[in-house]
Amino acid sequence: MKPSHDKAAQRVAEPVQVYLDKGDRARLERLVLQLDATKSDVLRRALSALEQQLTDPASHPALRVIGIAAGHERRMDPAFDAAVGHDAFLANSEAASWGARKPAKRAR
Repeated sequence: MKPSHDKAAQRVAEPVQVYLDKGDRARLERLVLQLDATKSDVLRRALSALEQQLTDPASHPALRVIGIAAGHERRMDPAFDAAVGHDAFLANSEAASWGARKPAKRAR
């Protein structure tokens, strides 16, 4: 078997029908011209870009908290335990971002 046959066997296409409104159709046509690509290639690239965007660790909501405390003054109190105090720090920072509102104090 020739190498070109192997390549063809790796890429088996399946037809998909998509209905586009006028705006989306015009956007697709502009991208086809701009990228000098086929409609299929533009749609494949769009799917790939969307998947990458959704699976990018930097865009994961849980990972967005990394560095949230950057720029805040460090508390040098040796009795301060970041593992215990981080929730209060985040809650106070959030409440401070609300402006005049103050966080409700918990009853003990």
